[in-house]
Amino acid sequence: MNAPVPVPTTWTTGSTAVIKTGTWRASLATHIKAPAPCHGACPVDGDIAEWIGLARARDFRGAWEVLTRHNPFPSIAGRICHHPCETACNRAGYDEALSICKLERFVGDQAIAQGWGFEVPSAIAGSVAIVGGGPSGLSAAFQLRRMGFAVTLYEAQPELGGLMRYGIPAYRLARDVLDAEIARIVAMGVTVHCGARIGSADEFTRLREQHDALYLALGAARHKRLPNLDYSQPWVCDGAVFLAAANAGQPVSLGQRLLVIGGGSAALDAARSARRLGHAVTLLALEQRAQMPAQAEEVLEALEEGITLLDGARLDAVRSSADGLRVSCSRVEFIAGEQRGQFTLKPVQGSGFDIAVDAIVSSIGQDPDLSLLGQGFVAAGGLLQIDANLATSCDGVYAGGDLASMARFVTEAIGMGQRAAHAIAAGLRAGHASATASKPLVQLDAISTFYHPKRARAVTGLLDAQERLSRDAEVQLGLEFEQALAETERCFSCGTCIFCDNCVVYCPDMAVKRVEGGYTVLTDYCKGCGLCIKECPTGSMAMQEELR
Repeated sequence: MNAPVPVPTTWTTGSTAVIKTGTWRASLATHIKAPAPCHGACPVDGDIAEWIGLARARDFRGAWEVLTRHNPFPSIAGRICHHPCETACNRAGYDEALSICKLERFVGDQAIAQGWGFEVPSAIAGSVAIVGGGPSGLSAAFQLRRMGFAVTLYEAQPELGGLMRYGIPAYRLARDVLDAEIARIVAMGVTVHCGARIGSADEFTRLREQHDALYLALGAARHKRLPNLDYSQPWVCDGAVFLAAANAGQPVSLGQRLLVIGGGSAALDAARSARRLGHAVTLLALEQRAQMPAQAEEVLEALEEGITLLDGARLDAVRSSADGLRVSCSRVEFIAGEQRGQFTLKPVQGSGFDIAVDAIVSSIGQDPDLSLLGQGFVAAGGLLQIDANLATSCDGVYAGGDLASMARFVTEAIGMGQRAAHAIAAGLRAGHASATASKPLVQLDAISTFYHPKRARAVTGLLDAQERLSRDAEVQLGLEFEQALAETERCFSCGTCIFCDNCVVYCPDMAVKRVEGGYTVLTDYCKGCGLCIKECPTGSMAMQEELR
């Protein structure tokens, strides 16, 4: 009888677990949560991949709750935000950027339709006064209130909203949407005083003495003016005055042919509002069309509505003529500076031309009026000086929005209100404003695009150009339900794990294990081959070099 063949010693364990291949590696795979480029570009620091993931699962309430951690105005932002998140979107380098702004509008509109509201805190942690009921002041009020602070808000105008109500026309931001999102904040227990202008140093001092902290969000109300335009003439009107009157249904009486000067959103709003009032409108902008601060879609919509654009041109002189005004202009090369608002002009020789108009609306921007604050505040370049925590030079006084920034976008102001609220809370609690350590943004090359078939970006409609001029309805239409769901499927979820188990399935050493809340890499067995990274559809696995 033959003797039994001996079993090789490497098999006697019955398992390969004893072979610790982890000793072979130079780099270790790691499960990570990292910021997406859209998050890095978002003015309100929004958790975009997270809320889109919830919307993809049809948990719209959950998506709205994540959205409003940072921004209590998703319906508003979804209509008027300049959406830098979409410019940064990794999907733009693959097919087309995700329609993040329209998705935000969709989720925000769901909240309004369903009547969702914010929890009302019962505890009172301290008292804060806010001067200015625009986007920055309301954002700060929301954040402070949810942290348990008593908030008193002072607004000079009859109603809250600031620029959102008195500067942005209803055809861009429906008033029922504006009212609904403001009402939710007030319902949290914010004490509101409208028609209460705080206009002297003594009044600001009194407020500071009556409260534990003060947040100034006065905006920028002092009109910039062209040196070669006589603003005392009845045929000249400041753009903000024109817009406020038009939005209130009490338009300024001007001639039929209007020249609107400016290239920003406010100038476009003035020009388009004038068209709806029946004026023939010419828009004169220093910048070439591609350089204009206004959003590209605003310019396109204005042209569709019959506005004549004279870009790359400036006003040189105005003289009266038999048929109104004769405006002399010339072409210029606009050279942008390093910071917003800085530029130089290079005249184009022999490029002069004249246009005939009846009145001029000057909409070239506004500056804050710091004289209201008195002598105790330090200014910086025409703005109120603030530090990294939005604190001014006066103890316990913070500032944000257009008063302290040249960003001049609604969502930038909302973001500043949020940051100021957290800094105020930290100061009153004798702590420090939390600073999150910055992590590298997840780039497109970290995404396994094999799992993301190319799909066209959702396209939303526009109200017909002729119909726009006949009524004050919103021009840009929102996403339909199925469109919204399809768009959520396009999101790469950059840096946010979707628990697909690819890292577990494809690991040749079974070195990745699913645990509660994510995955762990078994260091005894990971030999650093990188397959889990290659197969990750969201960039949630990364290799880290190990130094031994």
